[in-house]
Amino acid sequence: MVEDIMDTAAAPLPEMDLVEMTLADVADAFARGITAEALAAAFLERIKTYNPQYNAIIYLNESALDDAREIDRRRAAGEELGPLAGVPVVVKDTMDMVGFPTTAGWHFLSSKAGGVDLIPETDSPVVARIRNAGCVILGKTNVPVLSATGSHASDSWAGPTLNSAMLDRMPGGSSAGTATAVGASLAVLGLAEETGGSIQNPAAAQGLVGIKPTFALVPNAGVVPLAGSTRDVVGPIAHCVRDAALTLDVLAGYTAEDPKTVAGIGKKPEGGYASRLSTTALQGKRLGLYGPGWRDRSLSEDCMLLYERVQKELETRGATLVADPFAGSGFNEIGKPAKGLDHYDPSGMESVPYDMDLYLKRLGPSAALKSFAEFAEATKAEDPFAPDGVLFFLRDLPGLWKGLENPTTPPDLPEFLAAREAYLKILAKVMEGNRLDALIFPQMRDELPPLVGSETIHETCVCELNIAGLPGVTVPAGTYPSGAPFNIIFIGPLWSEADLLALAYDYETATGYRKAPNLVSGQ
Repeated sequence: MVEDIMDTAAAPLPEMDLVEMTLADVADAFARGITAEALAAAFLERIKTYNPQYNAIIYLNESALDDAREIDRRRAAGEELGPLAGVPVVVKDTMDMVGFPTTAGWHFLSSKAGGVDLIPETDSPVVARIRNAGCVILGKTNVPVLSATGSHASDSWAGPTLNSAMLDRMPGGSSAGTATAVGASLAVLGLAEETGGSIQNPAAAQGLVGIKPTFALVPNAGVVPLAGSTRDVVGPIAHCVRDAALTLDVLAGYTAEDPKTVAGIGKKPEGGYASRLSTTALQGKRLGLYGPGWRDRSLSEDCMLLYERVQKELETRGATLVADPFAGSGFNEIGKPAKGLDHYDPSGMESVPYDMDLYLKRLGPSAALKSFAEFAEATKAEDPFAPDGVLFFLRDLPGLWKGLENPTTPPDLPEFLAAREAYLKILAKVMEGNRLDALIFPQMRDELPPLVGSETIHETCVCELNIAGLPGVTVPAGTYPSGAPFNIIFIGPLWSEADLLALAYDYETATGYRKAPNLVSGQ
């Protein structure tokens, strides 16, 4: 398929260093006369070389070179272009894109695997926004079945996605394909989505920058939901903080297609999310540290050593650190982890039948499945809610079974709403009482587990952020002795993305821990 696309490329490709390419590098390339077509063609060649090994991209955009040529034509004509014009990006499979199947990693939803194709008639708002920004979409990326795990994409109909940083370790999920595509420099940027760690985990697992935005800042209509009305968020994964910030500028904001985004009106920073980036942002800031007051799960010895180094680096930058500011607050008692999972509270996900019904209706009248009832019938051979199904951990949620019986009615969510309110109330009290500007945690409690095995990623803050709707920015902070990536995450109050990005930028600039991985060719 790549070969077919490349046959339409204008010939010989100019010399370009695509490895770890940033938006600044793209701008420099265009300033030197390199065309968007040449840049897209070069990335397609790189995909041809490495994607067979890493399996990050499952569908290539056959119109990518035509889209790039149109950018070149408009640039030559002096037309006004979007802020990311000509930038090669990838999109998570779960995000609707006209002309492409949305498979959610499940063989039932892929004609290539014997199922039916769900072909949307309109782009999801986030895809429409990156198109309008001028991005050249190279393809769609792999996910696990129904995005049901934050650890890997090994059960996808398209086969497993590997970690660009370490082939034998978990890549993080469910945005595994997006993280691997960015980590392997198969694209400059990637769109990811999170219900329970699916931006944080893959970004941290591959030593990348990821933004888990405040709930309702970025629209998630047209994205296969697990908790579209309660938890789901869309955000960028990038090589550096500045690129992630500039991408969030494009993604964030109100749309009538997703009414809950009205909550974000007036919350975007004047000048954009990169406007506060500074190499002195940490000076004078007070940062809360991870401890049992937040979550009563200890860090491994190696993780603690790396975290102690981070603390010294932060203090060198002028920050003041506050140990376990949540001690005695009751914060760590709010969550109710599901049976069979490592401290994962799925509260709010009982909305999935209702949210899925809304999603399927949005696909349009020509869709192969138009309602949750049709979806349930088409996939009944592998009921995801069964004791051995991929969503088994939802079985004990109050309200799930009512939702399954009547998916067209919004569910009552008293437990979720109470937990969200409790988290936000305690967070505000703790941050005010300790005069904190942000929290700074290791994103994971220990080293990445092997790709193959029963273990999962052990994170520090996924369900708390997802239920409360809080933002987080994860950034590289070194490696374990084995070479496995180690990331930290800056966490703040609702709508604090710009401040968190500033802190992350200061740390990133001072330490420079992101390193390009040594890749293995798949040819």
